[in-house]
Amino acid sequence: MSAAPRIAADRAAASHPHAAPPWRAILAGFCATLVGLGLARFAYTPLLPAIIDAHWFSASAATYLGAANLVGYLIGALLGGPMSARWPARAVLRAMMLATAASLIACAWPIDFAWFFGWRVVSGISGGALMVLAAPTVLAHMPPRQRGLASGMIFAGIGLGIAASGTLVPLLLRQGLAATWIGLAVLALLLTVVAWHGWPAAAPAHAVHAAHATAARPPVAKGALRALTMSYALNAAGLVPHMIFLVDFVARGLGQGLAVGAQYWVVFGLGAIVGPVLSGYLADRVGFGPALRIAFAVQAVALALPAAGLIGHGGLIVSSAVVGAFTPGIVPLVLGRVQELLAHHPSLQKAAWSRATTGFAVLQASAAYGMSWLLGHSGGNYALLFALGCGAIVLALLTDLVASGVRRVG
Repeated sequence: MSAAPRIAADRAAASHPHAAPPWRAILAGFCATLVGLGLARFAYTPLLPAIIDAHWFSASAATYLGAANLVGYLIGALLGGPMSARWPARAVLRAMMLATAASLIACAWPIDFAWFFGWRVVSGISGGALMVLAAPTVLAHMPPRQRGLASGMIFAGIGLGIAASGTLVPLLLRQGLAATWIGLAVLALLLTVVAWHGWPAAAPAHAVHAAHATAARPPVAKGALRALTMSYALNAAGLVPHMIFLVDFVARGLGQGLAVGAQYWVVFGLGAIVGPVLSGYLADRVGFGPALRIAFAVQAVALALPAAGLIGHGGLIVSSAVVGAFTPGIVPLVLGRVQELLAHHPSLQKAAWSRATTGFAVLQASAAYGMSWLLGHSGGNYALLFALGCGAIVLALLTDLVASGVRRVG
C-alpha cells in the first residue's frame, strides 16, 4: 500500500462515525479474551484439585471435564464466522460474553456429569467465537500502524485472566467451591458490562472497499498458510500439559499442595500478561516469521525441563513463565503472519485466521483428551505429558523450517 492510501485508511479508521473510540474498542477486546479464555478456560486449572478433593467428580472425570471446554472451543471457532455473517458482530460478541457468564454460574451446581460437561462445552463455544471475532473486529477499526500493539493488548486479557484466576480462586475457595464459580461468573458479568458499548458497530468503509477489491483474487502462499496452520495446531498440543495439568502436577504429582500449585499458576499467568506484548515487540524487530521460530524453540526448551525431571523451584518457575508467555503470545504472532502472507488479499485474511484457529482447537482438544487418558492409564506419569508437549513444539518448529526452506528454494 502506498503512502497516500495508507494515510487515507488511517484517517478512515479513526474517523468512522460508527466506530467506538480506539481505546474503548481495545478495552472491549481485552475484556472478551479475559472472559472467554482467561476465566472460562484457565480458571478451571487451579480449580481441578479442589473439584477432585471435594468429590464433585473423580480424578479422571474431572480431567475430561477440563477437556470439554476445548471441544466447545472448536465448535465456537467454526461457528464464529457464520454467526457474524448472520448477525452484527458486536451482537454476537455480547451474546458470547453473556453465555460465558451463564456457564460459570451453572457450574456452581454439579447436578451430574452431563450437566457439568454441557456447560463446560458452552463456555468453550463462547470462548472460541470470541477468539475468532474479537481481535479482527477491533483491528479492522485500528490504523494499520497501530494494529500490532492493539493486538498484543487485546490478547493480554488472556494472561490477566490466568493470573486473576490463580490469585482469586484460592481466596474464593475459602467460601466454598460453589461460591468460587459464582464469584467468577460475577466478574465475567462485570467485564461484559465494561465491554458492552466498546464494540464497533460496523465494518469501516475502507475495509469494505478493500474486500470488494480483492475478493476475486486467488489465494497466495497456499503452502505457507497450510504450514502455518499445521505449526499453530502443533503448538496448541504442546501447551496442553501446562494449561490443564500444571496445578495438579504440582499439587498432587509433586505433593506440594494446592496453594503451591496456585502460585506456579500465577507465574504462568504473569508470563501470559506480558507474552503478547513481548511477542509483538519481537515481531516488530525481526519479523513475524523469525519471531515464530524463536517462539517455538524457546517453548520446546521450557517443556523439556519438566519432561527431563528438572523440576526444582527455579526450573518450574522458568517453565511456567515461558509457556505462560507464549500461551497467548503465540496468537498475535500467527495472526500477524497470516496478515503478512495475505497483505495484498485482505478479504482472505479472516477466513485464513478462522482456519488457523480451528486447526489450533482441533489438535488442542484431541491432545487434551489423549493426555487425560494417558495420565489415567500411566499411573500419573506427568513427565510423559510434558515430553509429548515438547515433541509437538519441536514438530511445529521443523514444519515451519521446512516450509521456509521450500519458499526460499522456490
